[in-house]
Amino acid sequence: MFDLTRRGFLVIGATAALAACSTTIPVLPKAAASTPENLTDAEILTAINAVRAANGAPAWAYNPRLEDAARSQARLMAQKNTLSHDLGTTLRERVTAAGYLGAVGENVAKGYTNLQGAIEGWMNSSGHRSTLLSSKFTEFGLAVARGPGGKLYWAMIAGGSFQAWIQ
Repeated sequence: MFDLTRRGFLVIGATAALAACSTTIPVLPKAAASTPENLTDAEILTAINAVRAANGAPAWAYNPRLEDAARSQARLMAQKNTLSHDLGTTLRERVTAAGYLGAVGENVAKGYTNLQGAIEGWMNSSGHRSTLLSSKFTEFGLAVARGPGGKLYWAMIAGGSFQAWIQ
């Protein structure tokens, strides 16, 4: 017999609730509890690939050029306090400026206080989920920026070969 604390009960309840969902979103380990601005590439890679693995998708590699393009978008959204894919510069312009020439897809989000929340938001949106779990992309970069009042803006850009898109 064991003593079930309130926290333990909440963890078990949350795990059961997630298990009942059709979307599989693993709970990140405590090591991935950094502040959003201090997330390491390794923490980001682990979080994204855990969700992909839990949903039967192959792992992605982390790409610093895609991170640079994502950072550009996250900072622009934070500066303008607006969630958008196009705030005067297109996704293609941003990734080309960062030196990336492959096929790309982008997920953006605002207001989530941590990476797991942003991932859950994307998983609950069919278009964002499709990008996050796509087998046509093989790598990604992710960035976050803080806007007015502390609101967080997230950008993830997935990339891969144009050949994967040719039918």
